[in-house]
Amino acid sequence: MMLRADSHRPRVASSLPEVIAPKVILPKVILPAPAVPSPVPPAPALVAPALPEPIGVGEAPPWLEPYPDHLLDVDRHADQTPGPRVRYDSAEAISLGFITALQLLPPRQRAALVLCDVVGYDVAEVADMLDTTHEAVDNSLTCARVTVDNRLDDSGSTCSGSSSTDFSSTDFTSMDSRSNGTGANTSRRPARQPDATAEHRLVARFTDALEHADLDALIDLLHADVKLSMPPAMLEYRGIDSAQRVFAAVTFRHGRSYRAVPTRANGQPAFGLYLADPHASVYRAYAFLVIAIVGDHITGITAFTANVMARFGLPRTLPAVE
Repeated sequence: MMLRADSHRPRVASSLPEVIAPKVILPKVILPAPAVPSPVPPAPALVAPALPEPIGVGEAPPWLEPYPDHLLDVDRHADQTPGPRVRYDSAEAISLGFITALQLLPPRQRAALVLCDVVGYDVAEVADMLDTTHEAVDNSLTCARVTVDNRLDDSGSTCSGSSSTDFSSTDFTSMDSRSNGTGANTSRRPARQPDATAEHRLVARFTDALEHADLDALIDLLHADVKLSMPPAMLEYRGIDSAQRVFAAVTFRHGRSYRAVPTRANGQPAFGLYLADPHASVYRAYAFLVIAIVGDHITGITAFTANVMARFGLPRTLPAVE
């Protein structure tokens, strides 16, 4: 009988008693609580005033752009005495308001007005050019004057008509007595050019208000029924309250500062507006403003993009003022 080699080995208990180490109880050390800084109240958020609702779609066409006076040679033409048939002087005939008013006219009215009242042809000559009758041109001319004069006077009234309308059977004599039947105007439109000294003073005050972000001073310069437009955006704002809210929400937002460079466009005062770059010591071209003046108040401000500033010889940037 064979025995296994490990049969006489003593048996080892299947489990050994556990050796429990004595527990060491450490005294509690109470540390002072860390100082908690008092909460810093957050800075109040700067909320820009909301823009007012526009009065609607503006009349200025989206392609309207300003044109430099030095290319129009306005000063030379202004010194010349207009002919007897010219009703709108050279400065008024190139104003943004006049150009906008022309877009409201049907083609034949527009042609009659420009040829007779701006260029100086008589009605008979224009009738021959347009291959129509003397009466048709005279009636078209009368209705066109009503539209343009109302637009220039900012009354908002227009004489409606379409390009196919025949005015030869309509009597407009009671509407306008400026034509004597021969094409010569018996009453020229009164000149509305502001006094040069008053204009220079207003331009200086407008520039100062922009550069010092003085909203109250700027509002003091505006007519009660001032109109703001921004081609190519087909929107229009009207009135002191709307103008104040637009300037507060956009132009005079917190942290903005400007430089304004006066110039002239379309026979009107204009300004290249430059916005300070917060990351560099320069002012960058921001917008181009053209203003309309009656007396010592601004009746209209048309804002264009900075893309038009190069044609006026204005740089893209200006150095920061110390």
